[in-house]
Amino acid sequence: MNNAQQQKIEKTIGELYDDSRLDKLKMLKGAAKSVFRPIQPSDFEEVYLSISSEQGKHLKELIVEKDLKKIVEFGTSFGISTLYLAQGVLETGGNIVTTELIESKAKKAVQNFQKAGVDHLIQVKVGDAMDNLKDHDEEIDLLLLDGWKDLYLPLFRLLEHNFHKDTYIYVDNANMPDSKVFLRTVAGDNKYHFQSMFGGTVVLITLKAAH
Repeated sequence: MNNAQQQKIEKTIGELYDDSRLDKLKMLKGAAKSVFRPIQPSDFEEVYLSISSEQGKHLKELIVEKDLKKIVEFGTSFGISTLYLAQGVLETGGNIVTTELIESKAKKAVQNFQKAGVDHLIQVKVGDAMDNLKDHDEEIDLLLLDGWKDLYLPLFRLLEHNFHKDTYIYVDNANMPDSKVFLRTVAGDNKYHFQSMFGGTVVLITLKAAH
């Protein structure tokens, strides 16, 4: 384990969390637009929408404990969650493919990855994830769903053929309406196991063991 590298990532994450605490007014402005029309991703172009530090640490621990190497993330934002993933794959020798719809956010995320010294571990795909990942041809050890919630189901179906018996699907914002629809639909397949975490805000999906 490269302690100096891990500390560099931690420092970058800490700085990003400090910036994200100034986001509340931007978040309120973005949400206020829903009074006049449905909320759109562009409403949160300057908002972090980050996972908690507790979630991030759990993701890193999961990657290391299960020796996960092939990571796909839906929803880069400014890269806080991606940096936690990078802490994990730094130890397992893996890599990350992450997708971000908004170009300005993706550019800032890349700068953050460079600052943390982990940009070589991360491939950032800018644009619609359904287009960017339609030709993904590698097995997926961990899929992190943390983007626009109404795309959880179609993206899950798109990538389902890349899952294997030890794949983990980490569903953030699992308590939101579109996420609940996704979870109910997937539960109907009767081949997945669901573990609720962090007070129901996260659900970890795994494949049931074959009998």
